[in-house]
Amino acid sequence: MARSLAELPAAILIAGETVELSGCAPGAICGALGGDSRPALDAMLDALADYGPERTAAGVLLGCRHGAGEPALASDAGAGVVLAADARIDDRGSLCDALGVPHPERGRLADADLVLRAFARWGEACPRHLVGDYAFAAWDGRRGALFCARDHIGVRPFYYALEGDRFVFASSVEAVLAAPGVSGDLDERMVAAYLSSLRVDHAERTFFRAVRRLPAGHALAVEMKTGGGFGVRVERHWRPEQTPLAAAASDDAHAERFLELCGKAVRDRLRGGPVATHLSGGLDSSSVAALAARELRRQGRPAPLAFSWLPAPDPPPRAEHEREYALIDAVCARERLRVFHGAPAPEVVVDVLRRDGTLEGANFHDEVVLRSASRMGMRVLLSGFGGDQCVSYNGRGHWERLLLRGRWRTLAAELRAWDWPARRSLAHLALSLLHPRLPRTLRMWRSGRSARPPMFIDPGFARRAKPPAPPIPRMIGVRRAQLFFLLNGEIGAALERDRGQAVRWGMEYRYPLLDRRLLEFALGLPPEQFRRVGHGRWLMRHALRRVLPPEVCWNRRKDDPARSEPLVEALAEAWPAVRRQIAGSAPSRARYVDMPALLERLEDGSRLRLAPLFSALHFLDY
Repeated sequence: MARSLAELPAAILIAGETVELSGCAPGAICGALGGDSRPALDAMLDALADYGPERTAAGVLLGCRHGAGEPALASDAGAGVVLAADARIDDRGSLCDALGVPHPERGRLADADLVLRAFARWGEACPRHLVGDYAFAAWDGRRGALFCARDHIGVRPFYYALEGDRFVFASSVEAVLAAPGVSGDLDERMVAAYLSSLRVDHAERTFFRAVRRLPAGHALAVEMKTGGGFGVRVERHWRPEQTPLAAAASDDAHAERFLELCGKAVRDRLRGGPVATHLSGGLDSSSVAALAARELRRQGRPAPLAFSWLPAPDPPPRAEHEREYALIDAVCARERLRVFHGAPAPEVVVDVLRRDGTLEGANFHDEVVLRSASRMGMRVLLSGFGGDQCVSYNGRGHWERLLLRGRWRTLAAELRAWDWPARRSLAHLALSLLHPRLPRTLRMWRSGRSARPPMFIDPGFARRAKPPAPPIPRMIGVRRAQLFFLLNGEIGAALERDRGQAVRWGMEYRYPLLDRRLLEFALGLPPEQFRRVGHGRWLMRHALRRVLPPEVCWNRRKDDPARSEPLVEALAEAWPAVRRQIAGSAPSRARYVDMPALLERLEDGSRLRLAPLFSALHFLDY
């Protein structure tokens, strides 16, 4: 069973006094505007029961629950502004310089106070000056307006609903749905797309018709209309496509700047603690772990505990698994890290699937790490997630760009460096330019398999809902591909899923490779910095070549049987228990699912085509 978050100590500021409360490291905010707001706020605070409450008056009710030991509400009585923030602000020194905060005050200012001062200084332009992870709402009593904003990539969630004469918002979908009058009806087109394994619109829509997500990198302004009701305006404040191209520089200069920014991103995320880190032996997690270990040693703090998704190497791993353990061991030996291994057991799979009701899914390996890290007293968990999408991008799209621009000699040299057959590779590139999915479709056709796996969506519902076919991105050019991954909402959806999973254990994920400064630097680089001389992710390898062990830095293999095989075995053992639970209950969402096909699939224990199966199981409320 998950440890009760009420057991985790925290403090919060209420009416100017510090009060000890139960809670966990992450924060949460909520608020209600108009109508009968007090019951709505109380209901949302109850739904966010793992944090500590505060409230304000002045025509709007803001609430927060926070367990990090610093207040999450801030107010400026003279300006009539009250602000609720779920925030961790980075680069505080530069922000304090811009705000003119005296040095003696800087260490005492909570993040919410910094956000409030930024709002007082720059108004609705303040998100452009904030670096870090945040979601906040500022009530301007003099104007009768509410201004809300979310960080550039969506680490901190923000949901809202406009129902009649009332506007409500909160840090979780469940809290918004708890407000009286907010409908819990599902958005059937979203459900149909999800169960059909189509790309789901994670940017603004949720699986509930009444609840909207403030997209990452966006701000929301709410104003009361003279005749009643509200005017709601949503605008982007982060525009990565406008990032200027980097000035011409040598490879070493780019690498030096990259390492500087990466070090800052890690250092800014070491506040609080104790600190743990993922460690898979891959490039991203190894880089974060190594830089964190070096910075913590410099500060005189204990090295982070490292957590691996691999099962404990006892008995010794099979020969085909030794490489994965060797990569982890090489990082741990160089940085003097202790590593803890763990793989999902069948009961973990059953527990995660049984409790999941958010429709966002869950990660079985992360569940094992979070349980272990929490029991060891960890509160911050560093992750390398998000690196693949931009900062350590593998350079996909670069060859297609070379082909279109007629740079065939450069392309031929690249293919030789990768030891790829030139004719076959050129045919693949040409087909992908005609249609992005054409090479895969032809491969499936030649192998005699269907390119589309069987779904578990009820056939009648599928015909009625008619989920829209998502646009197919054309990955031509590195920057274009990076922007697609950053802006399609899928990163934010994964972060929200991970946050919900971590909150259960009093943990907070932090993602150095999604730092705004680092992302904007990577977006400005020439494409050759990402794919060159037989290596994808070339810049990161070049920058960290003196930090990481060579076998980790220059490893090109991505297969991980030591991690995947134990999970497949755990899943096979878990399916009978999952089937019994579903068959013995009456899920209210069963009308959307092809239940006979799902139960048959769970009974035969086949290990193929897991993605559609997971979608159906995460969707069902049983």
